[in-house]
Amino acid sequence: MAYNLPPLPYDYGALEPHIDTETMQIHHDKHHATYVKNLNAAVEKFPELKDVGIVDLNKSIGTSKIPSDVATAVRNNGGGHLNHSFFWQVMGKSSDNNGPSSDLKAAIDSAFGSLDELKTKFNAAAAGRFGSGWAWVVVKSDGNLAVTSTPNQDNPLFSGAEVAGVPILGLDVWEHAYYLKYRNLRPEYISAFWKVVNWETVNNYYSAGKKGSFSIEPSRS
Repeated sequence: MAYNLPPLPYDYGALEPHIDTETMQIHHDKHHATYVKNLNAAVEKFPELKDVGIVDLNKSIGTSKIPSDVATAVRNNGGGHLNHSFFWQVMGKSSDNNGPSSDLKAAIDSAFGSLDELKTKFNAAAAGRFGSGWAWVVVKSDGNLAVTSTPNQDNPLFSGAEVAGVPILGLDVWEHAYYLKYRNLRPEYISAFWKVVNWETVNNYYSAGKKGSFSIEPSRS
């Protein structure tokens, strides 16, 4: 089965003025679509990969389960497909931003001291990622929260990730995610991101992550 580009869960302009309509159109319809196209091309010659779900595929990256001939292509494009599918879900209209649940807030307070301190650490990870990559909040195997960042289209599900865990929040800091509106001012984009976080979705990811579960399976055809 082929991997498919999932539709956005909202209109292209739903995140205005924080993330602009044109950026969302290009980011979803061009960049994400290209990752899906290239991933399908990479696994086409390896039947053992064609029926693997995108989460299990990402968990296999960095292991011998991915043939060496396509390891780089699967890493870049399989990571890109999962990361973007997740990214669209953890954002929403500003009016839907109700904050973390009491359960998640308690975990945030325990790990970071406060939501503001989490934001400070997350913002630093996002701003400090040299070149292209992502910033993440993850649930580690011990159940505690951590902030991390990854290069390119890597993510914390990969085998051998520097900080492994189940993602509950992620931010794309590739320039194509923000350059049309924010130019070279990445910190302004990072600050604006908090205004469009869909905390209901993040709360759900946290509830699943505590059990070691992560699911973001776009449709296959």
